Amino acid sequence: MLAVTDSAGVSQGRLRAHYGIDAPYVLAVFGLIGVTAVVTGVLASATWLIGVGVVFLLEVAVYLHTTLRGKFRLWERLLDELALSGDEQVLDLGCGRGAVLLAAARRLPRGTAEGVDLWRSVDQSGNGELITRRNAEAEGVGERIDLHTADMRNLPLPDGGFDVVLSSLAIHNLPADADRTKVLDEVVRVLRPGGRLVLADLRYVRRYAGSLREAGLANVRVRTLGPDGWFTGPWQAISVVTATKP
Repeated sequence: MLAVTDSAGVSQGRLRAHYGIDAPYVLAVFGLIGVTAVVTGVLASATWLIGVGVVFLLEVAVYLHTTLRGKFRLWERLLDELALSGDEQVLDLGCGRGAVLLAAARRLPRGTAEGVDLWRSVDQSGNGELITRRNAEAEGVGERIDLHTADMRNLPLPDGGFDVVLSSLAIHNLPADADRTKVLDEVVRVLRPGGRLVLADLRYVRRYAGSLREAGLANVRVRTLGPDGWFTGPWQAISVVTATKP
C-alpha cells in the first residue's frame, strides 16, 4: 500500500523503507511478562498463570499488527478522506520515520510535505532524521519533503503556511495539558483559512477537540478508528479528531 514502482514495474518502497515500532519499550515489557508467565505457569502447573501469559502474548500480537500494518491502513483511509488535489502544503507533527509524512507526500506531485520531530527513539525505534530521509528516497518522494528538528510546542514555521496539518501518536507524549494545548495553538496558527487538520492519538483526543472548538475551529469531529488502531486491544485504541479553520 505504501509502495512505489520503478520503471520495470517492480514494487520498491516497502522493500526498502522501514518505519520502526511505536513505543518499543511497551512491546518489550508485554512480551517479557507474557513469556515469563507462560514459562512459570508450565513449571508450576498453574493454569491461571499460563492464561495470563497467553493474554499478554495476544496483546503483543495485536500491538505488532497495529504498529507494522494497521496504522498504515488507517492513514491511507484518513488521507483518502482529505481528497487532496496534489498541490497542498502539508505539515506532519511528530513525523518520526515518516510513515504518515511520506504517505501524504506521495499524494502531492505539485506540493510539499514538511515534518517536525525531536527524533526520540523512546517514542519510535530507530527514530532519526537521516532514517526519515532514506525512507523518503525509498518511497520516491525525497524532493517533496522538508524536515525540521523542532519542538512542536514552538514551531519555527510561518503563520498560515499550511493547507493541512497531520499528527499521528505524538501529542500525547507531552507531559502536561498546558504543553498539549500549546501544540494545538501552534496548529491553529500555522493553518491557513480553510485549512484542515487530522490528529490521531491514543489519549486526550476529546480534550483536543474541546480546545479546538474554543479556538474557533469548525466541523470538529472525534471518532475511533477500529481494530487496525488497537494497541493491545480496544481499551487502547487510536482515535482521531478532524477540524477546519474558518
